[in-house]
Amino acid sequence: MTETQPMTGRVALVTGASRGLGYAICKKLAAEGAHVIAVARTQGGLEDLDDEIRQAGGACTIVPMDLQTPDGIEKLADVVAGRWGKLDALVVNAGVLGMLTPTAQLSAKVWNQVLSINLIAPARFIRAFEPLLRESDAGRAVFTTSGVGSRRAKAYWAAYGASKAGLDNLVMAWAEELSGGSVKANLVNPGTVRTRMRAQAAPGEDPMSLPHPDDIAPVFANLCHPSETRSGEIIDAQG
Repeated sequence: MTETQPMTGRVALVTGASRGLGYAICKKLAAEGAHVIAVARTQGGLEDLDDEIRQAGGACTIVPMDLQTPDGIEKLADVVAGRWGKLDALVVNAGVLGMLTPTAQLSAKVWNQVLSINLIAPARFIRAFEPLLRESDAGRAVFTTSGVGSRRAKAYWAAYGASKAGLDNLVMAWAEELSGGSVKANLVNPGTVRTRMRAQAAPGEDPMSLPHPDDIAPVFANLCHPSETRSGEIIDAQG
């Protein structure tokens, strides 16, 4: 382990890894020496990521998977346990926007999708992977939240905002339970970033006016380092 590669010999799992912020986080962790387990639905994006990481001298395992699969997360934990016996860093980044519309017009289908990906999947990751994080000498868990959540409600964002408010409470409660142990859990609000989700939410916005995901990824990577002592915090990536 060196100052430039603080994740050498460590295993990190990242969801939403096929594009945007998750893709950038995977590249950063791999550059810091981690073996990255990259999880996403889109196999083509994962293969591009794998190529880029390996060309740079890093190590990556890709896992094409829909997080709504009834037992996919749990089976993945079994695979990680069998191959590595531990997990050093868990970055739960995958998320969906749903639909920006008046609250009274939100369908059950939209609610089910948004809550399944943004809230229930993270809860399943906690349940499935806490034992593996405890097997690490310094297990770290990082979750992607939003400014539209527990700290600020926004008209037409009810489904997404409610899911992120629930995520904040979920992770903060878990961090309290972890208090005093070797596992740390935090949330990061990346702010407005040049991603597909942001383009969907603000189609008239100039994407070049926003930070690139590569500019935000170090905030997530730093929280994965074994030297990180913070826990139960919401960190604003852009101050």
